[in-house]
Formats: sequence, structure tokens, C-alpha cells
Amino acid sequence: MSEPAPRAADLLARRLYQAGCRHAFGMPGGEVLTLVDALERAGIRFHLAKHENAAGFMAEAVHHRDAAPAILVATIGPGAMNGVNVVTNAHQDRVPMIVLTGCVDEDEALSYTHQVLDHGAVFRPITKGTFRLTARGAGLVADKAVMLATRPRCGPVHVDVPISVAEARVEGPALQTPAPAPVAPTGAEAAQARDWLRDAERPLAVIGLDVPRDGSARIVRAFLEHFGIPFVTTYKAKGVLPEDHPLCLGAAGLSPLADRHLLPLVAEADLILCLGYDPIEMRPGWREAWDPARQNVIDVSAEPNTHYMHRAGVSLVADTGATLEVLAQGIPARATWPDGRPDATRAALAEAFPEDEAWGPAAVIAEARAALPPDTLATADSGAHRILLSQMWRCTEPRGLIQSSGLCTMGCAVPMAIGLKLAAPERPVISFSGDAGFLMVAGELSTAAEMGNNPIFLVFVDASLALIELKQRQRQMANHGVDFGHHDFAAIGRAFGGHGHTVRDRTELRAALEQALVADRFTVIAAEIDREAYDGRI
Repeated sequence: MSEPAPRAADLLARRLYQAGCRHAFGMPGGEVLTLVDALERAGIRFHLAKHENAAGFMAEAVHHRDAAPAILVATIGPGAMNGVNVVTNAHQDRVPMIVLTGCVDEDEALSYTHQVLDHGAVFRPITKGTFRLTARGAGLVADKAVMLATRPRCGPVHVDVPISVAEARVEGPALQTPAPAPVAPTGAEAAQARDWLRDAERPLAVIGLDVPRDGSARIVRAFLEHFGIPFVTTYKAKGVLPEDHPLCLGAAGLSPLADRHLLPLVAEADLILCLGYDPIEMRPGWREAWDPARQNVIDVSAEPNTHYMHRAGVSLVADTGATLEVLAQGIPARATWPDGRPDATRAALAEAFPEDEAWGPAAVIAEARAALPPDTLATADSGAHRILLSQMWRCTEPRGLIQSSGLCTMGCAVPMAIGLKLAAPERPVISFSGDAGFLMVAGELSTAAEMGNNPIFLVFVDASLALIELKQRQRQMANHGVDFGHHDFAAIGRAFGGHGHTVRDRTELRAALEQALVADRFTVIAAEIDREAYDGRI
């Protein structure tokens, strides 16, 4: 007896497996049961989260370890709508994500309205594309979705899957379009860039998220070291070169305190190299941070500049590594920055973010970095702590610290840590959350318990939206809507089956971290800090 033809859902799932996907996350409903079954049959394990938004962040974290597209599964109506935030985050943070939603058949939707809405209309502005799966076109839609999601710059793609289409038997193999070869620049613009590189005495590089994405970090390092070019990274590019590298000036993005030292150095450079730099991560202070009228600016990016956050004299839409190899050919090294200004800036930044306070958010970060192994993977939620953490937490590898830096959404750190621990169970994993962001996703502690790993969830407890409260005070406004109750977060951790510690000094924190590293399940560490503890720190 011959095997039955595959279902349309099987063709979709098999193409995702070919793309390297081994995990999918979401909350199932009746409309996606066939889809979940197809994913499991294809070798992609489905993980139940407690909210679709958190499921998407778990999926993103797995992507950061295995480089395959993230998969979010949501059922019709409210399930799909619960994922809007994380899909928008994937769009702004350039994360390849396949968003699979269930829907009723078109004929049924003509007269059936319960939970029915136009998913495509909702997702179209926040994705690179949205498709409705058809039986005959299942293989084509699957390949288009993968191709569109993973081509630079990456992003989410939505596929609506009608119930009867998912189950329909179809003939034909899953399609797989080969990836294009890296593109290198040629012609007059490449020649101009080479001339500028040859003549530069004070070059400076700004490295962005394209570099960890296109795998060019080794070429970037060799290029910068050969030409003696100091560099700044965005938060997404932290660790593309180890942050203890003598040319590294650290990360930039949201800290006015860091910008106070970095932006004057940028203004002094005679050559700015934007290497895979996407300014979607940056605060307004980085708008027009250099002047192409008096500075030579080379922009190497994955797509044309339509943001106008900065301008360049030469814009090369090309692969970063291939471009740098072309630019470097035949140009000898030379001494740069004879006045030593980058070294002075590096020293000033170290002084601006001291690690020796007795207790407070900087002490928490410094103690965690000292107590945890060098290969620890970290996640950060949005808030004041993230700005400080991004300046202080040193990374030795790409994606050693992941966060939402384009959308800057709250509630991402805990599910990201769960996903990281699933994908890299041998590595220590810690999340850093403010107390408000932690409360948004506290229910996912049950997911952490069910997965059985031992991530560490560290919470900065000050019973306030610290960053917003700080801005409120800076504008001399009365305190409204930023304070909330002081809760026992360690008890919440224990209630969900994990360990829980409340710490109020470095000694207690060090002991809690050491216990968490060898714990048999997850640990919540509540680090209680004073109100207004971030004043002057970020």
C-alpha cells in the first residue's frame, strides 16, 4: 500500500526543517492542531508557552543560537493578536521569524464571524510579507516565507493557514531556493572608499547588527586591526569583537552618559566607517552624528539608506565581509590617531561607569559579571537597568547579551532566557529584568519549570518604573503612574517550583548566584535597590 500524499501543512513544516528549524513555540487552538502535528512529524518540537508574546521571544532566543528562523504558532483571533508585539519586535530588531496563524476557510468566513478577522491586514505593516497558504501552492508559499524572512535585512513573515488547507493532501516536494552569494562592491564608489581609507589618519568604525548576521566578524576584526581603527558597536552588535579588545570603545545606543564621551570623538574622526550599521537601535543623539560635508563617510549596509538618520559620501549596499576584503586590498597599515584620543575616551568611559559602588544597580551588574563564568549568556529587559547593563556587561562573543533594542519592548528578558537555556543547556544563562517587566511575564516561570533547566532570573526591585520616573523628575513633573507595590519576587519563584532569594548586598548576591549555578531548577534572585538608584548612572 502506497504512502498517502503529504498534507499542505507537512510541506510547510518540511521546508522549515530544511531551513534548520528544530523548535517552535506558541499556544495551540483547534485551528492549528494539524499544523502542530505536521511540525512534530517533520522533526520540529512544539513548545507550549503561556502567552504568544513570550513564545515569540523564546523562539527568537533559540534563533540567536542556531541561526535558523524563529517559529511562532498562534491560533485564530486572540491568539494571533497576542503575538503582535513580538512580531513587531522581530520586524524592528531584524529577526527572521515565521509567524504561523490558524484561520477558518474562506467559504466559512463568508457567514461565520466568531473570532474571525483579517490577520493579514494586521500583520502586513509589521512583517516583510504575509501569505495565505493554499493547497496547490503550499510548497511555493513555504519557500517564499523562508527566503523572505532570511534575506537581508531579516524579519518576520506571516503565513495564515486555513483549517482545510492544512489537512489537504497535495503532491510535489518542498521547494528550496539556494541562498545568493555575498555581493562585493565595484566601480567608482569602491575606488573612492579605498582612497579615503588609504588617506585616513583618524578613522572610526560604527559596527551594527548586520555583522553578526552575515558572519563577517572575523573579517571585520582583521580589517580593524590591520588599519588600527577604533570602533563602537550598537547593542545588537556587542561582542562581534571581544569587548576587552584594545580598539573597542564599547556599545552605544541609549545612554546619554556614554554619548557624552563618544560623540565628541565621532566628530573628530576624518573617516567614519559604518559597517552593517542600522541606526534603528540608536537614541536621537545619534541622528546626523557626523557631517559628510567635512568628514569622509563610508556606509556598508545590507539595504539602501531610507532612514536618513545619517548620510554618507559613499553608500555600498553589499556584504560587509566581501566589501572590506575589496577595500583593504593593497593598502598598507599606517599609524592612526597620533594624539591618543580613543584611549582617553576609553578611560573616560570606564570612569563614567564605575563598578565599585557598595550597593545599587551597578554593583549588582558588576557582581554578577564577576561571579558568573565568562561563557554566561545574558538577556536584558527594557528599562533603566538595560542601559546600564549594556554599558557594563562585557561580551566576548556575538549575541552574548541579547535584548530588544529596536522596539525596546518590556517583558522580553525572561522568555529569551528560557529559550537560550533550551538551545544551549550546557551554558549558564541569566536574565536581567526590572520588577515591572518581570511582572508582565511572571507566568512563564511555569514554562521554565516544565522545561526543567536552571536559568537564573535576576530582578532589580525598586517598585517603580525607574527610567520613566527619572524622566518625569527631569521634566519637573509630579509623581504619577510610575510607582507600584513592593512584591516578594523570591516567593513568586518558589511558588512556581523554582528557587528564590532576596538579596540586599554584594555578599548575599554572590552567594545566591553561586547556588543558582548549581541548582537543579530555575532561580529567581530579587535584588532590592533604592529608589532613584539610577540617578547619574545612565
